[in-house]
Amino acid sequence: MAMGHTITEKILARATGLDSVRAGENHAVRPSRMIAYDFPGYTDVMFKQMRDDFGITELEDPSRYVVFIDHMLTKKNEREDEVHQVTRDWCEFYGIELHEAQGIGHQLTAELGLAIPGDFLVHFDGHISGVGAFNALGWGIRRDLIEAWVTGQIHLDIPATTRFDLVGEFPEGVDSRDLVHTIIEMVGADGCAHQVMEFGGPGARSMKIDHRQGLSGMAMFTGAVSAVFEPDDLSLDYARKVARTDFEPVYPDPDAVYAARYTIDLNALVPKVVRPGSARVANTATARELEGTPITRAFIGSCASGRIEDLRAAALVLDGRKVAPTVELNVVPTSREVLDQAEKEGLLDVLRAAGATIAMSSCDFCFGYQQPLQPGENCISTGVLNINGRMGSPEANIYMGSPYTVAASAVSGSIVESVR
Repeated sequence: MAMGHTITEKILARATGLDSVRAGENHAVRPSRMIAYDFPGYTDVMFKQMRDDFGITELEDPSRYVVFIDHMLTKKNEREDEVHQVTRDWCEFYGIELHEAQGIGHQLTAELGLAIPGDFLVHFDGHISGVGAFNALGWGIRRDLIEAWVTGQIHLDIPATTRFDLVGEFPEGVDSRDLVHTIIEMVGADGCAHQVMEFGGPGARSMKIDHRQGLSGMAMFTGAVSAVFEPDDLSLDYARKVARTDFEPVYPDPDAVYAARYTIDLNALVPKVVRPGSARVANTATARELEGTPITRAFIGSCASGRIEDLRAAALVLDGRKVAPTVELNVVPTSREVLDQAEKEGLLDVLRAAGATIAMSSCDFCFGYQQPLQPGENCISTGVLNINGRMGSPEANIYMGSPYTVAASAVSGSIVESVR
């Protein structure tokens, strides 16, 4: 007897034009959107290959292509402008939609209605999986993006799915960063290798959209290729406000076949911190276990944790307090829209009064381009990666935690579970 299908199988079946597909099959899949951000050695090479190697001077459907300028924006020098001018020229040549210095592309993809329920999107950056919050499937295909850009489709092995049934609600001072680090600790850094993480249940429905984006965007650290949430009223209401086209949400069948299935009680979560080096399970600890570890830098931002809920969390911790004199706290909202909302809510006033510096929306702090860490520094960050050298010197140490933990640690001058 035929069994049911996962969300991923249904989305990819739709993108292939077939009635159904199964995990393990290989198919030519047509993405709804093909996305990139400009970065030397990536987009400039791809654009050149398209014209010089493949002879493409015109795209069949330019509306499927989107490019963001969200890296290398903060030094305002000639080198930066050269990089971006190449992108501007090529996007004009091909008629590709371009957004410059408006925020981090993964966030703008949502705000601009480019990720809607049931869509399949590709990017060379795996954090595109954050669109899973909206019942869309975002897949990072770093080596194969040129195939999609040239042919309009990509040949994929249909991935299996691991299901996470969430119950309960986040306790005070805990959010999706603590959840993803708990999942990594539970299943391992390759526990969902080459799979999609599917989230559902009452706990998933209790999560704010921002937290769903943050969780989905970190899927790669379980080895997963992507993540996707079941649609609900919250995500569908968001989609209706921003969507450029009609859409049809995708739900899993009750008898869908999963590679594994887990139930997680959000009420039981505690603040987690990832030690320097990687997001491997062996490097995950509770914030309490690392209390007293001195820090010199703190960073709240990135495509995973710089949204309005993250800034609200930081402001809640920092209200009426001061960042320790030995600590530099930098806050980077994920987009201008988030920045404007935080300003209107008075959150940025709270953060500034506490001693935080608010920087323009970009990826530059997260990858060590803006104010890089110096040798011997300890940083606690809501960034997406903490391998040696990620934010500057390879001799600096990066710890990762939630905005609550980062803000509390900035006040204390050392890692703490909360401000006492």
